[in-house]
Amino acid sequence: MADPKGFLNHGREVAQTRPVGERVQDWNEVYVPGSLLPIISEQASRCMDCGIPFCHNGCPLGNLIPEWNDYAYREDWQAAQERLHATNNFPEFTGRLCPAPCEAACVLGINQPAVTIKNVEVSIIDKAWETGDVAPQAPERLSNKTVAVIGSGPAGLAAAQQLTRAGHTVAVYERADRIGGLLRYGIPEFKMEKRHINRRIEQMRAEGTKFRTGVEIGRDIDAAKLRKRYDAVVIAAGSTISRDLPVPGRDLNGIHFAMEYLPLANKVQEGDFVAPPITAEGKHVVVIGGGDTGADCVGTAHRQGAASVTQLEIMPKPGEERAAGQPWPTFPMLYKVTSAHEEGGERVYSVSTTHFEGDEDGNVQFLHLIEVEFVDGKLTQKPGTERRIPAQLVTLAMGFTGTDRENGLVDQFALELDERGNVARDADFQTNVPGVFVAGDAGRGQSLIVWAIAEGRSAARGVDRFLTGASDLPAPIRPTDRALTV
Repeated sequence: MADPKGFLNHGREVAQTRPVGERVQDWNEVYVPGSLLPIISEQASRCMDCGIPFCHNGCPLGNLIPEWNDYAYREDWQAAQERLHATNNFPEFTGRLCPAPCEAACVLGINQPAVTIKNVEVSIIDKAWETGDVAPQAPERLSNKTVAVIGSGPAGLAAAQQLTRAGHTVAVYERADRIGGLLRYGIPEFKMEKRHINRRIEQMRAEGTKFRTGVEIGRDIDAAKLRKRYDAVVIAAGSTISRDLPVPGRDLNGIHFAMEYLPLANKVQEGDFVAPPITAEGKHVVVIGGGDTGADCVGTAHRQGAASVTQLEIMPKPGEERAAGQPWPTFPMLYKVTSAHEEGGERVYSVSTTHFEGDEDGNVQFLHLIEVEFVDGKLTQKPGTERRIPAQLVTLAMGFTGTDRENGLVDQFALELDERGNVARDADFQTNVPGVFVAGDAGRGQSLIVWAIAEGRSAARGVDRFLTGASDLPAPIRPTDRALTV
């Protein structure tokens, strides 16, 4: 194991962020480059090599966390990346974007700050790329079986890589102009620079995976015809229908879904625009929704030069410590300060939007809200607390309600849906249509990147078994598995 007294001798130390005044002037990642390696061996030594490592339960991928912590402590980076890749296709994605349910389940976290698992993970994989230890893994032989993957987010990419390495000929179809799904256009550059996606795509191309961008199954290609062309199909189209806010004034100009706003900022970084068609520059910005997507909107607005940024959340402000009803090792709802929140703006909790107010040209100018509270378990408005705040740009970041039904994919495949509107599947991730499988948010509903990768890996096993009669591919989760919460 790592240092048996590491957790006694060393406190938790995380990655350094660049000064706010510096980082809001650019779109580079917020962390100081190279700041982790000098401290990461010491941080990895805090892992206790528990008899029952609950971090495994917190992580749906079943990451071998104590093992690669030990290798990182010993600075055996080649062995560390091998153990890391044994369960995770894209640790540079999760190491930057995952909210780390593994850390919430860390045994050390019972009475001390948890091990910095995410930081160790990203240090290992960044070192592996730097030393050239991440190489293409082309299959030894081909199966003469073909698979189409619909969607190039983390679930689709994980399924595609697993199936390609198993010897199948895989083509990934993406309706956007670039590969990556929400990783590409939903995650701002300051959270993950897109070079990390680009080099994984090149690795996958070298392994044999084919990519088709600008093709929407259901509109550009009939889904039923696609099924006839391939031996199997994996639907990894995500949960892309944004939750709307049907209140008076919703149709005013300047009110947009987060996924209308964020991709345009990313397209500027890709060189598609000189300036984004929707910008926060000089405007009073209101972000409705207190989750990670809302925080992404906050950070983006700061970099675009917003006059002010206010983030609204209908739920009460969470506590800074675990509540009694959220015991270890469940994932607690805590007050979270992201890098975007460090950069400024106001966060308002326990409020609900009643309506929007516009000017004579139909542009939003104010948002009217009211305070709310829970009474007998029901969310109730508090009379006399109405007020309005300036709002010249409003982004709706309230989550997603399901996969796209309008493009024809669901109906052309004749897919059955579950009670939540997600694509239904069996224990092998197969839908009601033989040979058609579903992975990621399209089947699970809105979830985390680590669950998406786990779904892609598990669905790949189901596809491999369907095509060959057996499979040695890992399946870290079942379709019915859920996060460790209360």
